[in-house]
Amino acid sequence: MIDPLSCIVTLLQPKAAFSKVVHAAGKWRIRREEIGNPFYCVVLEGSCEFTLKGDEPIDLTAGDFVLVPEAHAFTVASSHAPALDEADTVPIKTAASTYFVGEAEQELNAHLLIGHCQFEAPDSKILVSLLPKLVHLREAKRLTTLVELVIEESLAQRPGRDSVLARLLEILLIEAFRTKMDAPEVPGLLVGLADERLAIAIRKIHQDVSKAWTIDQLAKEASLSRSSFFQRFSKAVGYTPMEYVIAWRMAIAKDLLRRQTFTMATIAERIGYQSASAFSSAFSKHTGQAPSKFLVEDGLVERKLQEV
Repeated sequence: MIDPLSCIVTLLQPKAAFSKVVHAAGKWRIRREEIGNPFYCVVLEGSCEFTLKGDEPIDLTAGDFVLVPEAHAFTVASSHAPALDEADTVPIKTAASTYFVGEAEQELNAHLLIGHCQFEAPDSKILVSLLPKLVHLREAKRLTTLVELVIEESLAQRPGRDSVLARLLEILLIEAFRTKMDAPEVPGLLVGLADERLAIAIRKIHQDVSKAWTIDQLAKEASLSRSSFFQRFSKAVGYTPMEYVIAWRMAIAKDLLRRQTFTMATIAERIGYQSASAFSSAFSKHTGQAPSKFLVEDGLVERKLQEV
């Protein structure tokens, strides 16, 4: 049976931006204003404090892993950080992808592996909205190994580097999210998949997105009453069942459109619409633009899509 989590991570199209090794000493603070790109960090030795804007600080110690699928503003600092009115620390490059932060005359208090990546999917915001805002895991040995492999591969200039990095990032993300499923917090896909009844319905949606699903059919798959299923699904996932079906159909449609190898009619059939015009209408309503306009604005080479 199709795995929804793997589907979403693959459709996100993760691509490595850069990664680095950071050694820190004394008092230090690094503040970053991102543009919604994913950020992850592993603490190899020592400790530090991580703060996502709007949230309480998190104390990180050796073995901890942090992932923010859509980071906008965050701070990483020493456990005893500089005063708020003091300037942020400027990292000093000491070798390829290796940096030092803090006070050179002080003892090292943190050894970090930090990575940034990008999601190339045009509808990444929809997909990311199904995932946790923050993943914090302790004793994350498998994830530490994966981050080390990402950094090692990013530094090497070997054949197939980009493909290997993309696959490593997919594995890293899946491992982080499925581990987080053991203790889901806010509504999203992980909460839905952690519910055995809802997980059956979600997998059915991903397995056959072309089927004309109804709430009654999905409720039956989950062995729940219609009203119970609707309420339980909406509370867990943050979408109503039909909203989720449509959002997933459109995510697949955008992926197929970007490939530029399928006709409108083929795409329509694959995601459950009876005609190209019905698909075009649903796509326009959901995204605010026609499929052809989406292709142009997505930066792809414009090409006529045959409607048969």
